[in-house]
Amino acid sequence: MTLYSISDLEKLSGIKAHTIRIWEQRYAILQPSRTATNIRYYADEDLKILLNIAYLKKNGYKISKIAKMSDEDLAQALAEIPNEEASPNVQLDALTISMMEMDEYKFNKILDSNIDQLGFEKTMINVIYPFLEKLSMLWLTGSVQHVQESFISNLIRQKLIAAIDNLEVSNDVSAKKFVLYLPEKESQELSLQLLHYLLKKRNFKVAYLGGDITLSDVSDAVNILKPDYIFTMITETYAGDSASSYVNQMREQFPDVHLLLSGYQVVAQNILNSQHVTVLRSLPETMAHINSLG
Repeated sequence: MTLYSISDLEKLSGIKAHTIRIWEQRYAILQPSRTATNIRYYADEDLKILLNIAYLKKNGYKISKIAKMSDEDLAQALAEIPNEEASPNVQLDALTISMMEMDEYKFNKILDSNIDQLGFEKTMINVIYPFLEKLSMLWLTGSVQHVQESFISNLIRQKLIAAIDNLEVSNDVSAKKFVLYLPEKESQELSLQLLHYLLKKRNFKVAYLGGDITLSDVSDAVNILKPDYIFTMITETYAGDSASSYVNQMREQFPDVHLLLSGYQVVAQNILNSQHVTVLRSLPETMAHINSLG
């Protein structure tokens, strides 16, 4: 069982700690335990209750009404909310609940209804990518367990791999070639897989190397494939050296290939665009760039 502070509840639910305390006093919706030093802490069940309340509130329910609901009434109200009509913030709440409960059925229902309405690409960009950004924040602040993050990440990965596999491989000899990889110690492979899907859908040729790839591995791929572009992400603190030093090594080893770089450390260390380097600071910027290459 995970224990949560009121700050954790605020981050996960989007409900201010002050409001949570008021609801506790006025409606007794949560019953926190206390440490020996009188500090509140909450259990998994408290978090699930609060996430469900936040979800209902964003769908028009008043807290005074929610507080009077039995567990059965609450479950019924949640089941009656149509996912396809929910706002983006409500979708994020619903995905967060499915992650915390490790509920594959609920997750697939949300995702499949969005894919039916929006198509796969727009669902990934408008629903899943914002959720991944939220998940990254929750993971960094210790508000979710590793098993919950792994569970939901693997479900998203399955969807991406299936979608990528359903796309035809380009047979256009004039199509631009990309090598995609993550350096050693990096773990943001879902974002890389999303880019794989976006590039393949636009009929580019993509060699996806995956994660934990050394520059020597990339060099071997470049010698074989002669790509136009190399794309990588440096999000975590680079274990071997600074991100800027790593990029300088890439410039020296691949002078004839255009480097596309993304990730937190690329932006934080102020790596700049140059003749053979393009820094992509966000998903919209990345999409605009790849669309301009077609």
